[in-house]
Amino acid sequence: MTATLEQRLDAFRRLDDAKLTFARRDWFPGTSGNLSIKLESEPLQFAVTASGKDKTKLSPEDYLIVDQDSRPVDATTLKPSAETLIHAVVYKTFPKAGACFHVHTVWNNLISELYFGQRAFSIQGQELIKGLGIWEENAHITIPIVENFADIPTLAAEIEKVITQEVPGVLIRNHGIYAWGGNDFEAKRHLEAFEFLFEYHARWLQLRQAAVSTTTTN
Repeated sequence: MTATLEQRLDAFRRLDDAKLTFARRDWFPGTSGNLSIKLESEPLQFAVTASGKDKTKLSPEDYLIVDQDSRPVDATTLKPSAETLIHAVVYKTFPKAGACFHVHTVWNNLISELYFGQRAFSIQGQELIKGLGIWEENAHITIPIVENFADIPTLAAEIEKVITQEVPGVLIRNHGIYAWGGNDFEAKRHLEAFEFLFEYHARWLQLRQAAVSTTTTN
């Protein structure tokens, strides 16, 4: 089944909302990042941001529809984001995923570099873990970190190996995060929760170091 015009326009509208929300937070430096919303599962089709667009603005050529191989469904001069293959991996791995968002922030880059040696970042007991749909007392999460391979098929294959149903996100070293959910609202909530946890932890490390330095010099 091919997505209807109504489905496409609705997806584009919701992508506009997410894009402008994240752009106001400076999560798309230098036209980086990409967003997608799934339209159909069989065969897979999803709306995705076009490559090289200024995500602080809206235009009629911001998105296009691609298939399971990340190829445009319709004849178009637009190019899908180079990392569209990663969105396809998420949708194929998790059939219930309905949206996938990728942003570049200072905090997710710092955390990905700090903990790359462990190939994962773990945190426990933070209230915002509930934003990921995890409600256990003193909950603990671990988000995988993969190397930032320049070859996108290699990067997508590495991501496919490590992503799990339990934690809806993956970090790419010195690059950014992919987060997903059952729909765009859920994917946005997950992304915001991850970013809060990254910033909290990085700031906590700074304060702890400052406290240690103060104690040492006194």
